[in-house]
Amino acid sequence: MELNARIPDGPIAEKWDRHRFEMKLVNPANKRKFKVIVVGTGLAGGSAAATLAELGYQVDCFCFQDSPRRAHSIAAQGGINAAKNYQNDGDSIYRLFYDTVKGGDFRAREANVYRLAQVSVNIIDQCVAQGVPFAREYGGTLSNRSFGGAQVSRTFYARGQTGQQLLLGAYQALERQIGLGAVKMFPRTEMLDLVVINGHARGIVIRDLLTGEVRAHAADAVVLATGGYGNVFYLSTNAKGSNVTATYRAYKKGAGFANPCFTQIHPTCIPVSGSYQSKLTLMSESLRNDGRVWVPVTAGDARRPQDIPEAERDYYLERRYPSFGNLVPRDVASRAAKQVCDAGRGVGPSKMSVFLDFADAIKRLGQKVVADRYGNLFDMYERIAGENPYETPMRIYPAVHYTMGGLWVDYNLMSTIPGLHVIGEANFSDHGANRLGASALMQGLADGYFILPYTIGDYLATAKQPAVTTDHPEFKKSIADVEAQTRRLLGINGKHTVDDFHRELGLVLWDHCGMGRTEAGLKKALGIIPEIRERFWREVRVPGTGAEFNQNIEKACRVADYLEFGELMCLDALTRDESCGGHFREEHQQPDGEAKRDDEHYAHSAVWEYTGQGQAPKLNKEPLAFEHVHLATRVYT
Repeated sequence: MELNARIPDGPIAEKWDRHRFEMKLVNPANKRKFKVIVVGTGLAGGSAAATLAELGYQVDCFCFQDSPRRAHSIAAQGGINAAKNYQNDGDSIYRLFYDTVKGGDFRAREANVYRLAQVSVNIIDQCVAQGVPFAREYGGTLSNRSFGGAQVSRTFYARGQTGQQLLLGAYQALERQIGLGAVKMFPRTEMLDLVVINGHARGIVIRDLLTGEVRAHAADAVVLATGGYGNVFYLSTNAKGSNVTATYRAYKKGAGFANPCFTQIHPTCIPVSGSYQSKLTLMSESLRNDGRVWVPVTAGDARRPQDIPEAERDYYLERRYPSFGNLVPRDVASRAAKQVCDAGRGVGPSKMSVFLDFADAIKRLGQKVVADRYGNLFDMYERIAGENPYETPMRIYPAVHYTMGGLWVDYNLMSTIPGLHVIGEANFSDHGANRLGASALMQGLADGYFILPYTIGDYLATAKQPAVTTDHPEFKKSIADVEAQTRRLLGINGKHTVDDFHRELGLVLWDHCGMGRTEAGLKKALGIIPEIRERFWREVRVPGTGAEFNQNIEKACRVADYLEFGELMCLDALTRDESCGGHFREEHQQPDGEAKRDDEHYAHSAVWEYTGQGQAPKLNKEPLAFEHVHLATRVYT
């Protein structure tokens, strides 16, 4: 597998501008001759499909929701980063670049991250022009707040529903192109295979989720914008439909999968309340601007939080990280919460949560100001937890959230399969081993609006592949393979539900490849997962038929992929014998409990290559060079 990152020459601040000039262009008259498939309609996919159609390309766009506006980007509540420096507090493109590389614990590619910081300043102008109702100061200027891993205020927000408002902007742009006939929209469809012809991505095979029909679609290039794979853990903050199938099936067709063990645990989630739960709910990181995190000093203290005096409270993030306080990066805050709970100082019925307290903010600012900033989040918490957070501190605990791993892409956002471009959370490129808060929306819109529209043109202008139709034998083979898997799953007729196996797999991954990982635990998981997979294919029961609306077969296909992908995650975590960001190998930690990297042996991206069913995948490595942000131990004190 060739890992040519295609990073342009020249000073880092000039690479993107120089690269845009040097790339080949498709002239306006020729753009309409090319068809591009975009899978996914979140911020990355929606913005990409709208922009490519605006440029003149034919676009076929697919999503498994009933409407593009229901994509999971809607759930990203807290804000979007941009290096505008409106607060005049020392921010800059370079500082955003620096914070992102450091926040990712030096496991991201510098050139991609710098470009992301550059492009960020254009995103806000684009979204304001679309009518996104960002919060504003009294005089009308855009407001900012802080997020973890930064000492400046660079996060633009719309109360606690920023993702929803940004998605509506991209959705409107997409719907305009649908109305003009430039985009053909295919809702309620799920991609189940990538079609590769002569080494190039030329189309996809989908299942119509309403009728069960399996169809093929051909194109000149394919764009995956299908999000992350956090639901492999069963309980996560993701929508239940979010899954790994599109990227994993592409991996099985030859696309390298990079750093699958890099999963993010978000510190600010409503704790698990029972085995009946199917997902977890995120409380936005923005709450840590005004909320203070604490636990009782004494283990086992069961008093109401209002009855515990200040002297008997441990504001442990403020104590351990005085410079950043409650706004340390997510991986740092998550591990700190786990440590105090493991020490017996957790709160709530399960003792596996900590307090997020707004009493000081309400006293300082008044309840109305706090409600204006976070009101919908407070309402959501009260409906779920049954407690009024204006009067009683929230209870929070870390949970699986974002995934930094994904399909490997070069500087042009193209995978190891020519013609297959991967954007947003589905790729691996920008966040290293830990994503800073408010950077997911930034990356999705940067990729879709400002990067892919340039780079995909370079591919289309140079690939010169012959026209193909869905009559090609590779399309027919892919359709046959998908239908065969469906028949196999429906024919097992076992006694256990798909959720039974998914829940079992998720618990294994949480215990052994979650917040803390050890060599012994990962080896144990690698022994258990194949056994679960074998039982799945022998004992699962998938009722219904394939020729109808059948969510059981949807889930079964996804869990079949998870049962293979979970093994790849554990193998990647075992192979990376260091701690970095969200990948915390307990054997490798500093005396104070922080992650201990091994830059001599692991300053690389681990890119896994599929070698065949039942065969061990091959590990390829892309070395990471740090010329502008020098390797150093992350310090937030």
